[in-house]
Amino acid sequence: MNVTQKNLDDLTLQLNLQIAKEDYADKKRKILSDYRRKADIRGFRKGMAPMSLIEKMHGPAALGEAVNTLISEGLTNYIRDNKIDIIGEPLPDEKDQKPVDWENDETFEFVFDIALAPVIDLTIDDKDQIVLYNVPVTDQARNEYRSNLLRQYGKLEVCDTIKDEDFIIVDLEQADMKIEGAYVTLRTIEDQAVKDMFLGKKAGDSFDINVNEAFRNETDRASLLRVKKEELASIDPMFKLTVKEVKNFVEAEANQETFDKIFGKDAVKSEEEFSARIDERLASEYRQEVDYRFMLDAREYLIEKAAIKLPEDFLKRWLYTINEGKFTMEDIEKDFHLFLKDFRWQLIRQYIMKKQNLEVTKEDMMAQARNVAAYQFAMYGLPNVPEEHLNQYVESLLKNEQEARRIYEKVEDDKTVAYIRSAVSTKLTDITIEDLHKLTN
Repeated sequence: MNVTQKNLDDLTLQLNLQIAKEDYADKKRKILSDYRRKADIRGFRKGMAPMSLIEKMHGPAALGEAVNTLISEGLTNYIRDNKIDIIGEPLPDEKDQKPVDWENDETFEFVFDIALAPVIDLTIDDKDQIVLYNVPVTDQARNEYRSNLLRQYGKLEVCDTIKDEDFIIVDLEQADMKIEGAYVTLRTIEDQAVKDMFLGKKAGDSFDINVNEAFRNETDRASLLRVKKEELASIDPMFKLTVKEVKNFVEAEANQETFDKIFGKDAVKSEEEFSARIDERLASEYRQEVDYRFMLDAREYLIEKAAIKLPEDFLKRWLYTINEGKFTMEDIEKDFHLFLKDFRWQLIRQYIMKKQNLEVTKEDMMAQARNVAAYQFAMYGLPNVPEEHLNQYVESLLKNEQEARRIYEKVEDDKTVAYIRSAVSTKLTDITIEDLHKLTN
């Protein structure tokens, strides 16, 4: 087999593979012999059919299999032997590839395009400056966090008059239809005019209400009236509503019992320690958001500085091919700028990892997997999962190829950004959490 190379431009090569009969003859013969061993043809003992019959039945398929094996080997060996660093995979050339006649041709020519990995020469030092934001903890943030935390451990208490966030138990009646003890949450009522009808009312007060206007969601309305959704259309929407009870949500008291529920027994013993813990939690949350913002800014800065040129037409074809028709070329074009940004960052990340001798260890993977597992359990309201269950879930994450790849890339990201942060100079800039959210969103 003869392989020749032609430069199409600075970023793509064309490889021409010429395959003669002597190149594939032995492979084809072995494939046909295998067909013969497995062949169970009427009139012949299994594995004893004439080779001429096997050739007639399976010759083109065996030829195709042999030639495709040679193509794969030829491309792999040529790229390896010539130390060509590629991105993506070789793609059949769309212009120069001639039709193949598997029935009659004895020699074959195949043309492939390959994309060269760009050469990156990137220096990162203290001459590079990236903004590092700082979010001070304000009294307002501290008070809001305190209130929200105490509300999590609060309870409903009966109150006199209806206010904006209250919960109401009501009776609804019209003619011979009566619903007793229905539960209404005032904040779910969208129409302010309807909401105003409730505000200031007390237990025992009555007024007429159009339930279609007050409870626009049909599922909620059917649940309130205790009927099936299909029955709603036949029900007169005008009801007399009588307030039976008004409840509002009261924050838990900032006492030892509440501290123990939030932080564990005797972990916090005073209002001062409670305030200090709130500051710690806020600072930790802000630090995570600041770190995330720094990562985004560092990516943008280095992508622009590196100015990596990519073979964009080739990459579009490659994306279309590897996704096997899941996306149209129009779909790929629409989000291609996002792909290019991520792809350039991957190249920069790999360059930094290699140049700085950074490695992702098994311990790194385990630690990150534990973070992912703990976060997912917390999202389901399980903040204190037993160690045994957490370890089992960590193992399952790392056995999942897709999840393991995400975890690996996250560790690489963290190590890369940590190095960047240590190498560049940072411009410390105070910002409110609201403005930081605006930047990120």
